[in-house]
Amino acid sequence: MRSLKTFLAAGVLAACTMAAPGFAQETREFVDDAGRTVEIPADPQRIASLHDLSLTVPLIELGVHPVASHGRTTEAGEGFIRSSKVLTGVDFDNSDIAFLGNLPVDIEAVAASEPDLIITTPWQTAPVEQLEAVAPTIVLDDAVRGDFGMYEALAEITGTTDTLAILEGRYDSQIEQIRRLIDTQSISVNVIQGVDGEVLSWHTYGGLGRVLRDAGFVFPERVEAIPEGEFERMSAEALPELDADFLFVTYRTDTLETPQDALGHLEQVMPNFCEFLHACRENQMIVMPREEASASSYYALGVMAYTVISQISGRRFEPMPE
Repeated sequence: MRSLKTFLAAGVLAACTMAAPGFAQETREFVDDAGRTVEIPADPQRIASLHDLSLTVPLIELGVHPVASHGRTTEAGEGFIRSSKVLTGVDFDNSDIAFLGNLPVDIEAVAASEPDLIITTPWQTAPVEQLEAVAPTIVLDDAVRGDFGMYEALAEITGTTDTLAILEGRYDSQIEQIRRLIDTQSISVNVIQGVDGEVLSWHTYGGLGRVLRDAGFVFPERVEAIPEGEFERMSAEALPELDADFLFVTYRTDTLETPQDALGHLEQVMPNFCEFLHACRENQMIVMPREEASASSYYALGVMAYTVISQISGRRFEPMPE
């Protein structure tokens, strides 16, 4: 039965592809992160983006609105582009971007959007062989490129390298301002999170982690031992090793969490956890929304830079005991 469904789906895709209007476009070769050489449009105009955070948000920030995108759904079944409303202002409900579903995306919906290029990731479970029956399909892997390395690839594909240079230049100025206002090399920081009774810490936590590291803050030795691009789950006994002058803790606004939820998750790790963390005892623990803190977004980098300046610069604080 499964093979029959696959056969029928392939037939639908072929029909959709044949029905789509043809465009004589100049093409070029692109080697994707799956090692495939793909003939893609030199100037793609109708991109279907199959990951909201890794692809759609960066495309929008580069000034390119895809014709269709992967997304998530609310409890009421309404689609949304995760974090995009707060990062770019753009979502399905206020744009012409078509909702393609989540995991996997709806292949027929992809075909109906008539893309001239499909960009997917290894995370997306829609089969590449079915996608490439609709339009040229490339795979970009943020685990290989890094969060902001995705911007470089997308800017090259869409001809928006000038826009990316402006975004990078603005970010460089924001980091310079932090370094001017704060003696970062004498202040320790870390980002932690309680999940299912364990405490998580990252070598570099999303955009917030990049800002903290680029600005020159010091991280605990336990965190420096975590390989770049990775995180560790630890038991409550590790809390003192994760402590710092300032701690950052996040909560999910897209699932309607509040700061109290973030603290509650840490309570599950260790009841009265605050007693075991210098930053918490001294009111130097900063609780903030995860969408902006974890996002791979230049807007989010600016928000994080401003947050760091407003929370730490010019502030009297109690350093960690030596």
